[in-house]
Amino acid sequence: MDEEKRQQFLEEYMKMNDAMARPGMFDRNEVVFHLSNLCKLLRVCKGVTEFYINPSMEKAGRGERLCDVDYNGPCRIIHRIRIVTKSMAIVIGTLYAKEEEPEHSPEEMYKMDLVLRSILSFVSMNRLLGAIEQMAFNDDTGYPNIRSFTRRLEKLNIEGTLHQFNTALLNLRHFSLVNEDVGRQAGDIVMRNYCRMIEAVVGEGGILCRMGGDNFLAIFRKENTESFLEIMRGIPIAYDPNSQRRIMVSAGTGVFVIPEGFEYVNQGSVMDKLIPANRAARMQDKEDLIVFYDEKVTKAFDKTKRIQMQFPIALEKNEFHVFYQPKVNVYTGKIVGAEALCRWIKDDRIIPPVEFIPILETTTEICLLDFYMLDKVCKDIKRWLDEGREVVKVSVNLSRKHLLDVDLFEHILSIINQNGTPHEYIEIELTETTTDVEFRDLKRVVAGLQHEGISTSVDDFGMGYSSLNLIREIPWNVLKIDKCFLPVDVKNTESVTSMMYKHVLSMAKDIGLECITEGVETREQLELLRENECNTAQGFLFDKPLPTAEFEKKLGTSYVID
Repeated sequence: MDEEKRQQFLEEYMKMNDAMARPGMFDRNEVVFHLSNLCKLLRVCKGVTEFYINPSMEKAGRGERLCDVDYNGPCRIIHRIRIVTKSMAIVIGTLYAKEEEPEHSPEEMYKMDLVLRSILSFVSMNRLLGAIEQMAFNDDTGYPNIRSFTRRLEKLNIEGTLHQFNTALLNLRHFSLVNEDVGRQAGDIVMRNYCRMIEAVVGEGGILCRMGGDNFLAIFRKENTESFLEIMRGIPIAYDPNSQRRIMVSAGTGVFVIPEGFEYVNQGSVMDKLIPANRAARMQDKEDLIVFYDEKVTKAFDKTKRIQMQFPIALEKNEFHVFYQPKVNVYTGKIVGAEALCRWIKDDRIIPPVEFIPILETTTEICLLDFYMLDKVCKDIKRWLDEGREVVKVSVNLSRKHLLDVDLFEHILSIINQNGTPHEYIEIELTETTTDVEFRDLKRVVAGLQHEGISTSVDDFGMGYSSLNLIREIPWNVLKIDKCFLPVDVKNTESVTSMMYKHVLSMAKDIGLECITEGVETREQLELLRENECNTAQGFLFDKPLPTAEFEKKLGTSYVID
């Protein structure tokens, strides 16, 4: 290389480096222009750079490949560099020369290496910045994350357009069942397609971000509210392009309408509204699980937090008491059993179960309360036996949340045995399951209890996963017939409710299950039980749930029912 070319090389190299040294302001065309001139001086006909975020991506060929200089025609590799960064990202540079090009001198090879390393350093820095951006503002599956949500809020706030948008926190309903039904891979497709439908209606400036699992955050233009809510209420989503199979997807959604003049301080300014609205939506007992934030939502949320904070203290102070509701023989009026029900007595006031049970059931705290109740019942039964009272079998309710506990059977048995309670006086009442996975766990627990001589009953029959399968495959002792099956107008024997009640009873008896009907409130309903040979009833016709001391006085007695 003569002196003139050396000077040209130095000038072009300095200009290229100067063009690359302007963070966020560099002109790509300017860099490529100087690089092309350098390649001509060094007799390089083609240059390729590759970037991979990690070795696995390199092996899979999933990365970025750029070729800014290519004079076409046959060529051969003359120089290649592969660099592994500290973050395990991989950057590769390859230079080519024409087939007929004479060998390069050591000086040319040195300058090639210098240029290539400069380019790779530049590519590595920019691609890593892009990768950091991607990782910081997107989750592992590519969805924008909560940082993206915050960044968009702040951008809209700075622009003064935040009041033109609504925000939402949504949870895809029963998505674990979707994964069980169609498989996890198809479930991912369902989620992705559902999100695309949401993204299509958020409007310019809006965004959909994933908090994790099946929880998402959205910012959408106010004029698109109805379109957004329509998707929340439920829409069929295709997951198999060949057969166009579809599945219905909906979301429990809390919405915060951002008012004009809203003072945005930080992300919490919005999340403090969305979280209680979303919780209220998910706790609603209806199909349209959408709640708009208002002051009532805040009060309900504050109440929830207060209950959750007070619960451990109340448990420690024994503020939860067992009330017993008698189970009565419909022919003799004799008390033949009881159901243990929880009452929270705080400062001489009974807190109704509806005020705290649903809140505790949103977490596994309900399991602590159930075990507390079982322990109290076992202690009462042992004391009654020691006092020589006539003792009846008592049923204790366990929440469906217990099925998350793989050692549930052992925990139940341990409480009963530690109190020295004879197994024949305890009945474990379990709620019907909603999934196939829970069904298998339930079957295992019931079988274990049966083996130990502990009676089991199924509650909420007809509400869950597969009612007929439930009583066919699981060896229950007792079927509790919910009051929703009990006709209000018992004289109308042709009503759907009357027919269902009659046939449920008949089927249960045919397969050897003992039946008890809940919610018996009138003499006419009592007669209906007798006519259909249901021997046991529970309800206000006989008694409300009684404090322990009152129930003890009635042990061994009978109600006058004729």
